[in-house]
Amino acid sequence: MTNFSTAHHFSPLAPGLTRLLALSLLVLPCAALQAQTLRPSTGLLRLPSSAAGASTALPGNQRSADYIVAVVNSEPVTNNEVRSSLLRAEQQLTQSGGAVPPRAELTRLVLDRLITDKAQLQEARQSGLRIDDSSIEGAVQGVAQQNQMSVDDLRKRMATDGLTFNKFRENLRDELLVSRFRQREVEARVKITDSDIDQFLREQDGSSSMASMDINLAQILVAVPENATPEQVAAQLAKAQRAAERARSGADFAPLVNEFSEPAARGTGGQMGLRNAERYPTLFLDAIKSLKAGGVAGPIRSGAGFHVLKVIEIRQAGMPGINVTQTRARHILLRASPQTSEAAATQKLLGLRKQVTDGGDFAALAKANSDDGSAANGGDLGWTNPGMFVPEFEQVMNSLAPGQISQPLVSRFGVHLIQVMERREAQLSTREVRELAKTALREKKQEEAYALWAQDVRGRAYVEYREPPQ
Repeated sequence: MTNFSTAHHFSPLAPGLTRLLALSLLVLPCAALQAQTLRPSTGLLRLPSSAAGASTALPGNQRSADYIVAVVNSEPVTNNEVRSSLLRAEQQLTQSGGAVPPRAELTRLVLDRLITDKAQLQEARQSGLRIDDSSIEGAVQGVAQQNQMSVDDLRKRMATDGLTFNKFRENLRDELLVSRFRQREVEARVKITDSDIDQFLREQDGSSSMASMDINLAQILVAVPENATPEQVAAQLAKAQRAAERARSGADFAPLVNEFSEPAARGTGGQMGLRNAERYPTLFLDAIKSLKAGGVAGPIRSGAGFHVLKVIEIRQAGMPGINVTQTRARHILLRASPQTSEAAATQKLLGLRKQVTDGGDFAALAKANSDDGSAANGGDLGWTNPGMFVPEFEQVMNSLAPGQISQPLVSRFGVHLIQVMERREAQLSTREVRELAKTALREKKQEEAYALWAQDVRGRAYVEYREPPQ
């Protein structure tokens, strides 16, 4: 992230849930599978359309007694863990329109991921870091909000899918613990110089291939059931064609997503987020390669159904466009202390939030209560460009409409209440371009540092593979 704390005496949110739940929410991106890498994903947790429980059967109702397939130091990896994770990985790849590797290859990758996750979790536990209950409560609320349901509905969903809610909470605790440990270990390895920024900008200016592009696509997925009849396929194709025609005629895409697409895509307006082209299925890239921002492609057919794609943004990898959307937000920060626990801070912010929604003055409350240096300005953080905050903070901020207030948000710096004041389109100055280039370069180096760190952790672990019982 950029050096934002110097100006505001405030460090934006630390990366939180940076990889998906090993038990309930495993996602393996297509590019990661192909490259056999283990980079963490970003963004908040989102439930798949059918989160499989640990007792899910393999296709064809193939079941077998559970047994140990590997031991990581002294902790076992069981056959049931591999099987359930394998099924979820296949489901996620199918729903995203990606190619599913052969079962044997995917099984190997899933097992390798589970071994690496256990090794990292073991080191995180030994590091002395702790995750308190208020952080878990905040994470649970975040998962529920991302999936547009209440915590009670989330609890029922977990029960339906074969997971106890306590197990779900423990998985979240492990995710937060490993995430904070990883951040502490990886960030210290990353240094950015002016020469690095100059070289990065020169590389971006000289590259124009699709592989060098960052792309944000929105999609409408009209699912086709397995073993669908020709009549069912034709009906779903006609539905997708209607959606595509309305999108091409200029209709707002987000309402079309709500009308035509699967529920999992509706909370984000169908947007998949800005990512490198290599992280999209080849099927998608072939469909949009001649399109510019605003263009619509499809319907195109995948194993999941029919996709209608809209190009939201396309730009050189790691660099923003000349014109960006800036956000002006304000916040109240309550730092945890021996006198004020995170749980108490969260409850206090909930009370302050209610005062604002009942007509209270956010700025006055920030001046009176915030522990941040921005308190003197009513919590105003000023106009900020994309990339000035770490992903979790920015994602929550970007999800708010002007005037809207977030729920209390827990970070390692304390508990935050965010309100978006306004947004505008602005042209970047040379200095701002360099700052955003620095942010992009830091993210790139952090990924490289993470890969080396993950290899180190894996190399220190004792891993013993076990043969299945005869």
